[in-house]
Amino acid sequence: MLKGVLSESLYSAIITIAELVKENGGRALIVGGAVRDMLFGGYSVKDVDIEVFGIKGEMLQEILKTRFEIDLVGLSFGVLKIKHYDIDVSLPRRESKKGLGHKGFEIYSDPFISVDEAATRRDFTINAIYYDPLQEEIIDPVGGVCDLNNRVLRHVSEKFAEDPLRVLRGMQFAARFGLTVAPETIEMCRGMSSEDLPGERLYGEWEKLLLKGKEISKGLLFLRATNWVEYYPELKALIGCKQDPEWHPEGDVWNHTCRCLDVFAKNRIGDEKEDLIVGFGVLCHDFGKPATTKVINGRIRSLGHDVVGVKPTLRFLKRLTKEERILKEVPPLVKYHMSPFALWRSKAKDAAIRRLAVKVVRIDRLCRVAHADSFSRDDIPGKSNEEIKWLLDKAESLRVAAAAPKPLILGRDLINLGLKPSPKFGEILSKCFDAQLEGVFSDYESGKVYLENFIRNNCGFLK
Repeated sequence: MLKGVLSESLYSAIITIAELVKENGGRALIVGGAVRDMLFGGYSVKDVDIEVFGIKGEMLQEILKTRFEIDLVGLSFGVLKIKHYDIDVSLPRRESKKGLGHKGFEIYSDPFISVDEAATRRDFTINAIYYDPLQEEIIDPVGGVCDLNNRVLRHVSEKFAEDPLRVLRGMQFAARFGLTVAPETIEMCRGMSSEDLPGERLYGEWEKLLLKGKEISKGLLFLRATNWVEYYPELKALIGCKQDPEWHPEGDVWNHTCRCLDVFAKNRIGDEKEDLIVGFGVLCHDFGKPATTKVINGRIRSLGHDVVGVKPTLRFLKRLTKEERILKEVPPLVKYHMSPFALWRSKAKDAAIRRLAVKVVRIDRLCRVAHADSFSRDDIPGKSNEEIKWLLDKAESLRVAAAAPKPLILGRDLINLGLKPSPKFGEILSKCFDAQLEGVFSDYESGKVYLENFIRNNCGFLK
């Protein structure tokens, strides 16, 4: 069963590990995501978690070393990583909550507990299904197969409440697999607190939501149902924020954002770095509406919400990550997400498109955000993406769709003309780049001619 969803080399390594363990009196069982994805169908399995029963850690390490290179980086957590394969081998663990926070656990390995008991420390039933690769046998101590078939996300036991990160895991699992969350699991999550979870752990779950979620809206709805939206005030503010029903019959900004994210999910390009930036851009694009929405002449308007949305976007992102690329490149997508329509309507000149590219880094990203925003409604007869296609075509013809234009004239060109470095350099280079964006010159040679003429005609400026 498992062989059909694994590469030949990965499958062979798993069988070798299972046979080594059996020869030494133990039993190796695959558990977690690999089994879940195998049973779900339609998912390729690339990494595997194996739990070994009946063998102590020191012996396990020694027998694995006879056939594999071992990475001990996870040894303090009872995990041995098999080098050259995406395989983690561990012993079953007992753990108990001894203090506050996500680190307040006492954890120790116990290879002699039963599979049934080992299953109770896992988070959701669909992740507590075991598979014996030698016997090709499914072992299902907590009813995970039934929940999987019924597309239900259910916690395994009361121990679920000991790790608050599991709430966000529930968020991304609901989105990835289109699951309905069991009422008792929602109720348990409501009683859990985010405690002192560090941003990088939170970020990992949001990353999976945006990169793997097929129905991202289900993840956000889970967040709302469990009241964990309280920990994200920028998202909570979208709930009940009204929109003009003519343009947004789907309701408030929360519903609109959920729909936009589902559109985005259907149009990911498979480049994780790009998809993540665009995904966050879509998630945050209307963060400015709660602060700007007013009724003007009987119409609901949110004037300037694009610009106002930058600050809440940064607040939201900074709680999740310190990654400079995210913090630098997502906010411009929020600030300029309405530009495609504005530029198309005014039939903007090339210079305006080049300047937009400088601001947003990549216009193709902006077009993806605008597409998700525009196509969040499925009830508009004859809806097209004319404005987005127009902008993307123009950007591609100007070679600024996938990269911002870079200055052709640099400081070294001024030095080559005999100028000594000074504060005026910045002003001169700014003038040259401005002329480049306006289309006065488009290659290095003509740029040098422009620079020479500028210096010749502005001697006073240079003094």
